[in-house]
Amino acid sequence: MSALLTVRNFSIDMLAANGPRSIVTGLDFDVAAGETLAIIGESGSGKSVATRAMVGLAPSPPMRVTSGSALFEGQDLLTIGEAGLRRLRGSRIGMIFQEPMSALNPMMPVGAQIAETIVTHKGLSRRTAQAEAVRLLDRVRIPDAAGRARLHPAALSGGMRQRVVIAAAIACKPPLIIADEPTTALDATVQAEILSLIAELKAEVGCAVIFITHDMAVVRQTADRILVMQNGRVVESGSKDAILSAPKQEYTRTLIAASMPDMGGVAPLEKAADAPALAIRDLIVSFPARRNPLSLKRPERLYAVDGLSLDVARGETVALVGESGSGKTTIARAALGLVAPDEGRIWIGGKDVGEAGRKGRVQFIFQDPQSSLDPRFRAWQSVMEPLAIAGDRENLRERAIPLFRRVGLDATHVDRYTHELSGGQRQRLGIARALAPSPDLVIADEAVAALDATTRLQILDLFQSLQKRTGLPMLFITHDLATVSRIAHRVAVMRFGRLLEIGPTASVLSEPRHAYTRSLVAAARGEAATAPVTRGHRIGMAGAQPHWAPMLEVTPGHFIADKRESV
Repeated sequence: MSALLTVRNFSIDMLAANGPRSIVTGLDFDVAAGETLAIIGESGSGKSVATRAMVGLAPSPPMRVTSGSALFEGQDLLTIGEAGLRRLRGSRIGMIFQEPMSALNPMMPVGAQIAETIVTHKGLSRRTAQAEAVRLLDRVRIPDAAGRARLHPAALSGGMRQRVVIAAAIACKPPLIIADEPTTALDATVQAEILSLIAELKAEVGCAVIFITHDMAVVRQTADRILVMQNGRVVESGSKDAILSAPKQEYTRTLIAASMPDMGGVAPLEKAADAPALAIRDLIVSFPARRNPLSLKRPERLYAVDGLSLDVARGETVALVGESGSGKTTIARAALGLVAPDEGRIWIGGKDVGEAGRKGRVQFIFQDPQSSLDPRFRAWQSVMEPLAIAGDRENLRERAIPLFRRVGLDATHVDRYTHELSGGQRQRLGIARALAPSPDLVIADEAVAALDATTRLQILDLFQSLQKRTGLPMLFITHDLATVSRIAHRVAVMRFGRLLEIGPTASVLSEPRHAYTRSLVAAARGEAATAPVTRGHRIGMAGAQPHWAPMLEVTPGHFIADKRESV
C-alpha cells in the first residue's frame, strides 16, 4: 500500500535565550490511505508540535524546521509555502485540535465558520453551505443543530466546541485527518460515537488518520500502527497488537501501565460536623431558548440546571460527571458567581457565593488552558497573577518556582510564554495558578483531560497530597471515570441538567443503579454500550415549574433519581 504521507528526518529547533534547543529530532514515519497511525507519548514529547509544524501551524519564530521532508500527495509540505499550505488545510488535510477555542473564531457563529470552510474549498453557495453545516453538526451529535449553529463558541460547552471542530475538519472529506486529542473533552459514550464517526469517514472516503493522543483506550479502538515518542524522538513503533501486547521499551510499558483503569474508588470521608465547603440547594439555572419573534406565546427557557442540590465537605473531592452539555460547567459558573440562578442558594464555607467569590476564595482550573492564560505573560506572571491582583506583588517570580515544581514543571519553564509550552504543560500552569492563592475551594473543569496517563497520575497524586495536608475541598468536573475512581470520595452523575445518581465512588462505579450511569461505566470499561436514548424535557415556559425528580436512597449514602420521573 503506497504512503499518502511520508516523513523523513524531520527535526525542529526552538530558539531560546541560551541558543537553539532541539524539540523534535530525526522523525520518520509513513501513513497510507485508509490507515490510522496513533502517535503517543507524554506531554512535551513533541508529538503535537511535529504535526503542526508540518502543516505550517507551529509558531515561527521561536520554532523552526531544521531538516527533513514531509511528502503529501507528491508535494513537500515543508517547501510549498504558506499559500500552498492554506489551500491544503481544510480541503485535503483536516485538523482537529486539542483546544477548540484556539481553532474557533470567538466573534463568529459556529455554523457560519463551518460554512465558510465549505464555501472556500468546495465552491458551494452560502445557503447550501449553511445547510451542510447544520447537517454536519447534527452528525457529530449536537442537539438542536440548527439552533446551535447560530451560537458563538462561548455559548457552547467545551465538549460541544470540540464537536464543532470535528464537524469543520470533516466538512470537505479530506484524504488526511490530523486529530490532536480529538475526544479529550467528551464523556465515554459520546467519545465512542465520535470515534465511530471518524471510522465511518475513513471507510467512506479511504482517508488516513493521524491520532495524537495520550488515551490508550482510544489507541486500542482506533489505531492500526503506533508511534511512541519521548523527548522529541521515536523510541518505538510497530503494529498496534505488537506494541500493546509486547512493548520493547520500558517507557512504552510505563505509558501502557499508567493508562489501565482502576474502578475501585476512594474511601468516602467520615461525615463532617462543620459546615460544608460548598453547599448547593435546589439550584435552577435557565437561559432563553430559541423563539420565533412573531410568536405570541410566552418565551421558553432552556433549563441548564434543573433543581440540583449538592454538598462538598472540607477535605472531600466530589466528582461531577456527565456528557457535554449536561449542566456541569453551568454549576461551576454558578458556584463562582458568574451565573445568576433563577432559584436556589449557594454557600461557600457558610457564606453566600457572592461574598466568597469577591474575596477570591474560590479558584477555577479551566478545561481549555489556552483560553485562560494571557499569551503576553511569561509563565510565572500567569501563575502569580491572582496574587498580584490582590496586591501581593513581592518576589512573585521566586515564589512561583516551588509551585512550578509541585505541578511537574521546573525552573526552565518559568520565563517561557504559553505558546512555547505543550498543551499538557499549559494545563499544569493553570493548576499552579489556581493553587497560588491557597483557596478555600477549587473547582476543576476537566483539569487533567489534556494530560498523558503518567502526568495525569502525577497531578492526581498532587491533588491528593495537597488535600491530605491542607484539607483542600474540590468539585472535580470530568468525563473520565478512571480519574473519578482515582481521586473522588463521592461521584454525582448528571444528564440534561438533572442529578441522576450520587453516592460513594466505589458504590456508584461498582453497582450503578441508573441506566445512564451503567452506560458510562460500561463504556469506560471498553464494553459495548450506548447512553439511553430517552431525551430530557429541558424546555419549558418562563415561570414554569422545573422538571427535577426526587432522589431515593438505595443504599446508605447512595441516591438515585426516582425512575418514574428521571430521564
